[in-house]
Amino acid sequence: MNKLQKGVRWQAGLPWIVPILVLVFWQVSTTTGIVGGNILPEPLQVVRTFVKLLRNGELGNNIGISAKRAFLGFIIGGGLGFLLGLFNGVWSLAERLLDTSIQMIRNIPHLALIPIVILWFGIGEETKLLLVSLGVFFPVYLNTFHGIRSVDPKLIEMGRVYGYKGVPLYLNVILPGALPSIFVGIRFSLGIMWLTLIVAETVAANSGIGYMAMNAREYMRMDVIVLSILIYAFLGKMSDLLAKLLEKRWLRWHPNFTRN
Repeated sequence: MNKLQKGVRWQAGLPWIVPILVLVFWQVSTTTGIVGGNILPEPLQVVRTFVKLLRNGELGNNIGISAKRAFLGFIIGGGLGFLLGLFNGVWSLAERLLDTSIQMIRNIPHLALIPIVILWFGIGEETKLLLVSLGVFFPVYLNTFHGIRSVDPKLIEMGRVYGYKGVPLYLNVILPGALPSIFVGIRFSLGIMWLTLIVAETVAANSGIGYMAMNAREYMRMDVIVLSILIYAFLGKMSDLLAKLLEKRWLRWHPNFTRN
């Protein structure tokens, strides 16, 4: 194995070092009695619970339901945030008309809307989708708007010199220049997506990972609760890694994203 291959493997394994260290500390603290079993179960107990729930199909079903809710909400809220950010960023009249109203709504904590959303939609899928969409909308909108407005005017002028104008100018110069900021909004909104879903599923759901954790609380199943938390953490990390891969792929032209 040459040095380049070793370097690639090391880079791929680097993000997992901290989770592995946390797992080792968890195992040592629970097996030595530093942390009581009524506070935190042993990792092996959580693993056994994971295997059991996976075999009976309960875990796979709840993960599928939660993932579907999360990414549908992300597509809806993130898509609207991107379009409005792009719209307001390139058209000053639209900014003056819409941005103030959007900022007023942004200052309302979207999780505070849970009671009224439940009254409107009950505990159906609409409630979770609406809350997740609201959560991801604002980071994507703000970073898209900021990215469009932060594009270097010299780049725009150079694009015009090369004959770009109208839609081609935005697609080939302005939008690529705004992509670093847009990806910051996407990664930030992915965290809010899972946070919002956790709260929504523990308050207003009859399925999903959050519901599984709340149901386990009724029977004092600490192993299931910890497993649910770990699954949320894993899904959040994987979605962030996916966003980083897309970021590196689409920003290969940017000098800050060509570093090893």
